[in-house]
Amino acid sequence: MLLARARSETPALEHGEPFAIVSPHAGYPYSGFTAAHGYSLLKENEFETVAVVSPSHREYFEGISVFSGGAYSTPLGDIPVDTELRDLFLEKTGDVAIESRAGHKDEHALEVQLPFLQLSLGKFNLLPIVMGDQRPEFCRTLGMVLADLAKQKHLLVVASSDLSHYYNYDIANEIDGITMKHVSELNPDEFLVDVANRRCEACGAGPIAACMYAGIKVGRKRMAVLHHCNSGDTTGDKFAVVGYMSAVIS
Repeated sequence: MLLARARSETPALEHGEPFAIVSPHAGYPYSGFTAAHGYSLLKENEFETVAVVSPSHREYFEGISVFSGGAYSTPLGDIPVDTELRDLFLEKTGDVAIESRAGHKDEHALEVQLPFLQLSLGKFNLLPIVMGDQRPEFCRTLGMVLADLAKQKHLLVVASSDLSHYYNYDIANEIDGITMKHVSELNPDEFLVDVANRRCEACGAGPIAACMYAGIKVGRKRMAVLHHCNSGDTTGDKFAVVGYMSAVIS
């Protein structure tokens, strides 16, 4: 139902084939409709592998963790890990990334994207990536590697992130507006500067920046915000809200 509603608002042909989408990761009643705007673009496309890049909410570790297991499981079935691409990812990232279960045990930000992908794409392989440390140099390295991997296989990148947290409704929209400006301009450098200076917020700023760096490297020139709202729009409580955005690099 969420996908059908979003498709009526976001025609796929208007955006062309996506290279990357940014998608929120709150509970579906809060951010599901926003997330559906990105996934609604995938209906006419097929991707061999989807790299889902998530922040780590529950544990800190230095660098980036790519899942060491063979599959991720959801109520809709198992999604096999692309072990060939995982090996290439580890080779290209060097010391920045590890093959591990660190960050993958209880990370909702990655898991919440998977049913949307299963419904939109059907069969695909998964490259599950969690950033334990989102420092700018790791974001740039990850973006460059994802761009290189896109030369090897037909790859979609999904950056999982919510936006500002626990401001009142109007202030949250102002802060999220700064993020959306950088996203619309496909400007990861200024985005990360403003995140560091606390002018804007995103718990998955690293994944967002990495997908922007990757898009630039593969020659994509367009990034568009598809939908934005916050929890005040879905619950009516506008005292302390969380922001949600769906965006696409096409």
